[in-house]
Amino acid sequence: MTHKARIFKSSKRQFDCQILETKELVQATALATLLKEDHLVVGDWVELEAPAKASDSWVIAGVEKRVNAIYRNLPREQKKKVIASNVDLILVVASCGKPTYKRGLVDRYLARSSFWDIPAYVVFNKMDQYDPAEFDLREEADRLQWLNAECFEISAEDTEYRPRYLEQGFSELSHKLKGKTAILLGHSGVGKSRLITSLSDGRVNLLSAELGKVGKGAHTTTWAELIDAEFFHLIDSPGVRSMSINDLTRDELLYSFPDINEFATKCRFSSSCTHDENAKGCFFQGLDKTKREDQLILSRLESFKRMLEEVSDIPDWLKKS
Repeated sequence: MTHKARIFKSSKRQFDCQILETKELVQATALATLLKEDHLVVGDWVELEAPAKASDSWVIAGVEKRVNAIYRNLPREQKKKVIASNVDLILVVASCGKPTYKRGLVDRYLARSSFWDIPAYVVFNKMDQYDPAEFDLREEADRLQWLNAECFEISAEDTEYRPRYLEQGFSELSHKLKGKTAILLGHSGVGKSRLITSLSDGRVNLLSAELGKVGKGAHTTTWAELIDAEFFHLIDSPGVRSMSINDLTRDELLYSFPDINEFATKCRFSSSCTHDENAKGCFFQGLDKTKREDQLILSRLESFKRMLEEVSDIPDWLKKS
């Protein structure tokens, strides 16, 4: 008998899989032919063969085609490292208190979101500590919504907190996460663990450098794993916490900034424009820095140019694989 299941955790050739019908978590091995073709990752939907007798193990006999994948390029090894698959949302968590809000880092996360072609939610957390003198939340949300990133204003410490500046808060975020698989991004101290505990109504407790308990089970966070928060699924992976973009080519980075890519076509010499101050006929240099909309465009250009200094040249074969 076969069952549809999803990989929750992998360790070498052993995989923890949750059976779709029963929600039972079982350990399985994979057929050698599957491992030879491609490695299996957290989030993959697979076909499990039940053991014929008690002493036998479950076997992964097939894998469904991935809807999408979270990955990094490995140019030296001439391949792509897939970390997780079948992700519905990128959940970017930013602090509005301590540590201070970092616009450039959020732009890095959104660049990855565009590169992977997975929609992003930006969660402004720690609103109980927010000081309007530090940065303008409404203006920042306008800038991000302009990039089609939905924004939410919350306090993970106080789930009764209600939005004061934006339209969406904790209840709206909880509702939109139902039935979804999200991967969590955000630098240290922004409140990711506390947010997950609040969103899961206390069912999931992820503590930094410790075990996070889900019901009677326990999940480590050393490797990528899928966590069942009952109403939604969360992928926690150290493999994507570092937001270095040095594995991208210049063209891939530009693709990851669709707004800059669109505006760049308005430059007089669009194919060769450097967008510097002395660039003739540059669309960006003709913007009015006193206008709010133009300021938002220029802020994105600044983020793009900073990241452009980090990208690497990757052979064409990798982009086609």
